[in-house]
Amino acid sequence: KLAAAIVSEIGDAKQFEDPKQLVAFAGLDPGVFSSGQFVATSNRITKRGSKRLRRALYLAVQCGIRRSTNQKLRAYYDKKREEGKPYKVTVIACANKLLHHIYAILKKSQPYHV
Repeated sequence: KLAAAIVSEIGDAKQFEDPKQLVAFAGLDPGVFSSGQFVATSNRITKRGSKRLRRALYLAVQCGIRRSTNQKLRAYYDKKREEGKPYKVTVIACANKLLHHIYAILKKSQPYHV
């Protein structure tokens, strides 16, 4: 169900020139807060994009991490946790990484190889 929700929310991947545009479409890109010389140290995601896509990615990452079905994603998750990142920050980073993989799969029209 999650895969169908993700693909249906993305639509045609060719409408995005690069994966960063897809990340922005999902609302997973960090919002940068700055004014003059002030630059915020903690940045939140913008949440301007598709709520359904964001939720499906979040759930897909949680399932992938718990069951360790995607070893690359699990290794990335473990690396971020060892860096001291909080759980939700790490899951969003993994969702961003997963969205990059999904973009490559849809753009190249080739299956994913581990």
